[in-house]
Amino acid sequence: MRTVRTRLPAGSWPRGEESGTIRLDHDLRHRRRLCLVSDGGEEFLLDLAETTRLEDGDALVFEDGTLLRVIATPEPLLDIHAHDERALVRIAWHLGNRHLAVEIAGDHLRIRPDPVIAAMVEGLGGHVAEIEAVFTPESGAYAAHPHEHG
Repeated sequence: MRTVRTRLPAGSWPRGEESGTIRLDHDLRHRRRLCLVSDGGEEFLLDLAETTRLEDGDALVFEDGTLLRVIATPEPLLDIHAHDERALVRIAWHLGNRHLAVEIAGDHLRIRPDPVIAAMVEGLGGHVAEIEAVFTPESGAYAAHPHEHG
């Protein structure tokens, strides 16, 4: 079984030079070590040095230099809107207080489907719509940052 030990961020490698693709939802894009199967059916071991969030367009590099492009797949989500900014911030606070993965997408929030949480959001004055989209939640306050503070 071939092994991937390196990830190249999207935009840092020559697009079109990949030998294949792999479609991954959010959970499978946040890993360190896992057996995966490419879209072409090849089983391989992802064995990164640390837990990494793979992004759409990243390349996984096999030990022989072969590249595999990551495609972030859409998944069922709840799209949350509110009638004003204050209401949306209040909803975001309640979601964070429950330690939910939340994507902040401009004037709306996105979370995984949960009927209890949807009812809570509506009770707080929010509007919930079921959608299918790529999920890229905030990493969290204690996640490693790709930049330095000078």
